[in-house]
Amino acid sequence: MSPPAAPAPAPAPAAAFDPETWRAQFPILRTEMHGRPLVYLDSAASTQKPRRVIDRLKSFYERDYANIHRGVYELSQRASALHDEARRKVQRFLGARDWREIVFVRNATEGINLVAWSFLRPKLEPGDEILVTEMEHHANIVPWQIVAGERGARVVAAPITDAGEIDLDALAERITGRTRMLAVAWVSNVLGTVNPVEEIVALARREGVPVLIDAAQAVQHRPVDVAALGCDFLVFSGHKTYGPSGVGVLYGRGELLDAMPPWQGGGDMIEKVSFAGTSFNEIPFRFEAGTPDIAGIVALGEALDFLEELDLARVERHEAALLAGAERALARIPGLRILGAPKERRSALAFTLEGAHPQDIGMLLDLEGIAIRTGHHCAMPLHARFGLSASARMSVGVYTNEADIDALTAGLRRIAAMFQ
Repeated sequence: MSPPAAPAPAPAPAAAFDPETWRAQFPILRTEMHGRPLVYLDSAASTQKPRRVIDRLKSFYERDYANIHRGVYELSQRASALHDEARRKVQRFLGARDWREIVFVRNATEGINLVAWSFLRPKLEPGDEILVTEMEHHANIVPWQIVAGERGARVVAAPITDAGEIDLDALAERITGRTRMLAVAWVSNVLGTVNPVEEIVALARREGVPVLIDAAQAVQHRPVDVAALGCDFLVFSGHKTYGPSGVGVLYGRGELLDAMPPWQGGGDMIEKVSFAGTSFNEIPFRFEAGTPDIAGIVALGEALDFLEELDLARVERHEAALLAGAERALARIPGLRILGAPKERRSALAFTLEGAHPQDIGMLLDLEGIAIRTGHHCAMPLHARFGLSASARMSVGVYTNEADIDALTAGLRRIAAMFQ
């Protein structure tokens, strides 16, 4: 009788995420505000930039800059190659099937507007519906309202629960034979709620409803695979993804983009122009009229390289632990109310403090060098759902550490004592 097989070796534990290693790469975090070290807790609004992204922008302008896709000289060819490689980096980062499914825009907002006007508007008829949720950013509400108003359609909002989660049964009930689009945030920019987008996409697919995912608060916090997700469109912004402002991405399924008319006219989106008529370029160039933010696109590629080196699965675990710790610490502060209690929270956490206006909280924390967001965070319907006009919000990035959370907690305790 042969001896039993030796047990398989246990898998090596995942390497712990060390924010200090990565924090050192962000020059701005060495600055002071009001004589205090900067504690930056507003990454949901815009992330800070690592040195390599800053250097890439500088070096591109110093050594590689020329207009793209037009010049036969070497410098233009080099700039074009760097721009095109950045598009392929985005393709790989999102798990898209084809680089032609990646459209460069200014930000997630412009990506949503492009889909609203080019994909949806030609299909809308009076009485049609566009389904969103109560937790959406204004960028995922207003464009749909504009095209709906013009075409006699309407925007329908699915409710969220007191915990700050989408009521999936209510969402399913609101998908009707007149629903022409479902647009939903992957992660709430206020509550940090992680929505079950896989389930939502599958639900919409069964009803033949196209889905747009606003991933502006997701792609920098967790791995993404649009092919596996099965969404029709997805958008994100470079400035929230450790890249420069002024550049963003629209992913769209190739067959849908190919059937969409141009949104803007100009150079590079054409095939042939004459006064008898104009024919248009293939995708994605059909949607990229004029000279783009070439340097910004190249630097966005560098930012995505940075995120891939970080390993987003490790980033997600680290940030989840930080937010959970922050939630526990803030919940112990007298008079502080945390908005929502979702089963899964990432990126952001919003709160109010009894007796203190959110703007006062933000200004007092600023005197201690702590940067948070205050106001409605471009989500007025969500605040109305919770009976509020504004809140304070802290949000995390790869550079956030426990000392940042401790500083925020201590600052809020002092403010709570002032107003009670």
